[in-house]
Amino acid sequence: MELKEFVRENPRAVLGFSGGVDSAYLLYVGIKEGADWRPVYLRTVFQPAFELADARRMCEEELGVDLTVLDEDILSDPMVCSNPADRCYYCKQKLFGRIADWARMQKIPLVLDGNNASDAPDDRPGMRAAKELGVRSPLREAGLNKEEIRRLSREAGLFTWNKPSYACLATRIPEGTPLDSETLKRVEFGEDALRGLGFSDLRIRVYHGAARLQLPEEQMETVIRKRETVLHALKPVFPAIMLDLEARAGLKLPPLSVEGEN
Repeated sequence: MELKEFVRENPRAVLGFSGGVDSAYLLYVGIKEGADWRPVYLRTVFQPAFELADARRMCEEELGVDLTVLDEDILSDPMVCSNPADRCYYCKQKLFGRIADWARMQKIPLVLDGNNASDAPDDRPGMRAAKELGVRSPLREAGLNKEEIRRLSREAGLFTWNKPSYACLATRIPEGTPLDSETLKRVEFGEDALRGLGFSDLRIRVYHGAARLQLPEEQMETVIRKRETVLHALKPVFPAIMLDLEARAGLKLPPLSVEGEN
């Protein structure tokens, strides 16, 4: 099914909107084709402030539609807070359940998400939760992958076309380590500080309370050259800072071994 055909067949829907590449392009197409698709942003401690700012900019300034923001205390869910390997399943179950409730209140029959054809279901327990709740993924159904969506977004003039992929702040904490808002705020502060120093597409992974920096290879020399500045920026929130010489920011690596483990 082509994306425009999906829009014509589903003119009223609620879109779980993140402000990222995929959901931005999907909303753009829906509006361009005359659909009544209402973007909803779920604000939790897992999303940094810049994500909401981007979502507001795309909806209200670029596309001229209202963005509904719903607040959710995601850490009140013990299955999310305990941070198991399938945390995303419980998180998406709660978040899309909240969006589905809001959609029913608005008498809107369908909830959408921005998953695309590059997203592998086997690697994404959150996709399983969305499917169980009846959430549909138009980009995926249309066979559009990430590369194509970026190209089409650029042709459409969307500022998100080259926005780096971004995983929620909870991914910075090792699986099995309970999540807390204070640690998440420290990670957000640290990543904001690094972006302020000119770094991009980065991650700060928490390792025994320390900051484990993951950067693209081309930024490694810069972080060494700016070592003192980086330390000054991160020391207020992290007692120790380590540089991962092997990882790119977006890679999901196995946790570093700790003393007493193989």
